[in-house]
Amino acid sequence: MSSQPRALIVEDDRAWQQILGELLADAGLAVDVADSIPAAVAALKAAPHRLAVVDLSLAGGDHRNQDGLRVLDAARRLDPRCVTIMLTGFATVELAVSALGAHGALTCLRKEKFNRAEFRELVKRALATAPAAHVSAGDVAAPQAGVSQAVHPAAARPSGDALVVEDDAGWQNILTELLTDAGYRVRVCSGFGEALGCLRREKFGLAAVDLSLGGIAEVDLWKPAESAQALDGYRLLASTRAAGLPTIVVSGVAAPADIERAYAEHGIFAYLEKQTFTRQAFLEAVAGARAAANASGELERLTARERMVLELLARGLTNKEIAEALVITENTVKRHLKSIFGKLAVHTRAAAAAKAISAGIPADLSEPGDAASG
Repeated sequence: MSSQPRALIVEDDRAWQQILGELLADAGLAVDVADSIPAAVAALKAAPHRLAVVDLSLAGGDHRNQDGLRVLDAARRLDPRCVTIMLTGFATVELAVSALGAHGALTCLRKEKFNRAEFRELVKRALATAPAAHVSAGDVAAPQAGVSQAVHPAAARPSGDALVVEDDAGWQNILTELLTDAGYRVRVCSGFGEALGCLRREKFGLAAVDLSLGGIAEVDLWKPAESAQALDGYRLLASTRAAGLPTIVVSGVAAPADIERAYAEHGIFAYLEKQTFTRQAFLEAVAGARAAANASGELERLTARERMVLELLARGLTNKEIAEALVITENTVKRHLKSIFGKLAVHTRAAAAAKAISAGIPADLSEPGDAASG
């Protein structure tokens, strides 16, 4: 048998078979083609493959067919060193997350956005990367057969611009869809330099950042990074924090020390692991980050002394305790609170404290709050 590395195309459309076959042959791969699950299984058993490009639907234009997911599972079982890429015309966020997580695909590409040059680069980088075992993510919710969830960019009022920093095309698509659905205009960057330039030139309301931007190879997900300093995402977090930009980390780097560092040193809003990523968790994080940003903007209208009063209020101090801490009278505290309530459009101490906490002012829950407004 030839020592030339092999690639497998699992696709029932002849036009796509030809397109992919030419690109993979140009990359120096011997190409096998299958158009069904049995044919794909036979090819996987016949010879090892370096790469497999798999279509989701292997039943013509039936968008309910998901035979490609079974092929991904077969590749993991029969040829675990084979890197798999899903290419489909029926992509949803749930499907892409499921393909990348539960079914072990390297990335999920859309046919309608297929770019030959980008695909060549993806193949080149995949071939230059040492094969690795896939990580299973059984907790990732799989899509329901036959259910297609449309994206509604106009469903929410415009929320400003969001920056996505991610070097994987599949995750770029996932995050872009979700943020667009949440009302954001999305700017996607693949690396540290490009993202840093965008942060210096443009204004954003939210950032979603992957920690590992060094290429296709995944960091060992259950092992602390040998050199956290080497992760470009950390350097970028320093810039988003300096810009006061609420940031959500979506990363395959899942070691507790790395997660703690992101929170402690860089003040991120949320950390979501790719292994257990779900639409609901991400959208909840986005909503929380938006609320925090809005609260922070409201707090900018307060004077320095009003912010001090609000911080002590959020810590649970009574008016008397606030007065003693700031060496002012209780009547002065009451006047400050009246001004604070007006600027924050709230009517109770609890509501004011909630806005303070949302904006990042810490609350000391060990001290009981004073429910009275005066």
